[in-house]
Amino acid sequence: MKDNEQKFSLPLLPEPRTVRICFHKTGRLQFISHLDLQRTFARVLVRAGLPIWYSKGFNPHIKMVFALPLPVGVESECELLDIRVEREMSDAEILRRLNEELTDELRAVAAYPAERKFSEIAFAEYDCEIRSPLIHADAESAVRSLLEGETLPAMKKTKSGEKEINLLDAVLRYAVRAEEGALYLSLTLMSGEGGTVSPELVLRTLAARAGILTGDPMRESYRALRRRLLLSDGVTEFH
Repeated sequence: MKDNEQKFSLPLLPEPRTVRICFHKTGRLQFISHLDLQRTFARVLVRAGLPIWYSKGFNPHIKMVFALPLPVGVESECELLDIRVEREMSDAEILRRLNEELTDELRAVAAYPAERKFSEIAFAEYDCEIRSPLIHADAESAVRSLLEGETLPAMKKTKSGEKEINLLDAVLRYAVRAEEGALYLSLTLMSGEGGTVSPELVLRTLAARAGILTGDPMRESYRALRRRLLLSDGVTEFH
């Protein structure tokens, strides 16, 4: 635990201020759950010696707000976390202290004052890849045909159970390219309070409908990386 007592010598702020942390979650850490991520950051914030504001009452706790939970198995280079600090510490120092406690696969890349609300997020942009020995160059036209069709039904898990949705309602933009053994997709998907669809559901549905899966998990795989969060116009990047 580094300089954890030194923070108490810093001047108190008139009111706690919100700091937004942008971080990467990649590599093996794509497989830890959102709950595990919350627990990890709760420990990291304390170990970093940040002047974190705690809630009041009988059970004080660190107030952390994440922009969008990242599905297990999806990587990201645009994750956002809001924290509150109660003493004067620069954003650059907050970033430095955080990265001393983080790893290359879970790394903070920016710290800055929070201005926009997370509720303004409407879309997320993903780079995706499916690998299978059944993928050939003609798979591109098959997938493109599915994405340009009338409907692409899939079963989505909800709090009340599973329900059938039309995945095309959640796809704002796409680009697709195929080569021997690999299919590459760029997907801009609905995300946020208006509804969220995971890239995994889209990839699994497309792969199954296009007939490019072998059924052998040792011979096929997929990868999804969240690149950007966007506002409702589908163009402006959210920070």
